[in-house]
Amino acid sequence: MTILSIIILNYKTGDFTVSCVNSVFDIYKDELSKKNIEIIVVDNGSNDDSVEEISVLKKEISNLKVISNKKNLGFSGGNNLGAKQASGKYFLFLNSDTQVLDRGIKRMIDFLEKHTHVGILGGKLKNTDETNQDSAGKFFDLINIFLMLFGGEKLLRTSPDKEAMVDWVSGASLMIRADLFRKLDGFDDNFFMYLEDMDLCLRAKKMGYSTYFYPDVKILHSEHGSSNRSFAIINIYKGIIYFYKKHKGFLEYNVVKVFLFFKALIAISIGLLTRDKYLLNTYRTAIKLKT
Repeated sequence: MTILSIIILNYKTGDFTVSCVNSVFDIYKDELSKKNIEIIVVDNGSNDDSVEEISVLKKEISNLKVISNKKNLGFSGGNNLGAKQASGKYFLFLNSDTQVLDRGIKRMIDFLEKHTHVGILGGKLKNTDETNQDSAGKFFDLINIFLMLFGGEKLLRTSPDKEAMVDWVSGASLMIRADLFRKLDGFDDNFFMYLEDMDLCLRAKKMGYSTYFYPDVKILHSEHGSSNRSFAIINIYKGIIYFYKKHKGFLEYNVVKVFLFFKALIAISIGLLTRDKYLLNTYRTAIKLKT
């Protein structure tokens, strides 16, 4: 019986993905050979040598599946496709730029086995310098959105040293019960990238499941990513607008649009004064998003 399906999304990060898969194999070789654990890599239309590079690993790792998309479906769409091919009791969504350094993932499974009210569990992530990476946070109400947009994001994110209930955990290391994931219809495909993890945790909460942070695991996260800052900001804007349209009332939805507009206006003004094309192009694009 497959207990855990580890789903890794690849987009032009072949070297990182190979390193990530190998780190899982080094720690969980026995579980993989016994098919208690499976690894599913979804290539999101990289159009490079990623698929071939990753597929070579199948010679040694028998319980490795590689799925190739013709186009980039985004974080949500790509991971949802991987989940459809998964057979585990639990799913672990793991970023391609991570490395598993201990057997903490097994302890995460044990935690969910013992705590049936917990639907989602986030694992502690470490930066490459061994410092903690803030990978859990608070839901975005209006105060938190304001703080996030205007320099207070660090107040909203944390990396607890003890097991703790949190609002949401990062999709870079997110374990969820497979049956719950299916009840939720997976990640919302309308989030191409960013806020899909927060949305998933909020929907799980509405179904009566808690989200917890689990510190007794060591996963290195280099945050290499496969997108630039401009792409990230534009998609964060899209994500916030959609999140509020989906989960909040008319008044809050319109207030958050004002916040976003004001932040963009400040950035564009700075861009004009400093002749910074990055700021000008990024926030002019963000501010023109359909709402």
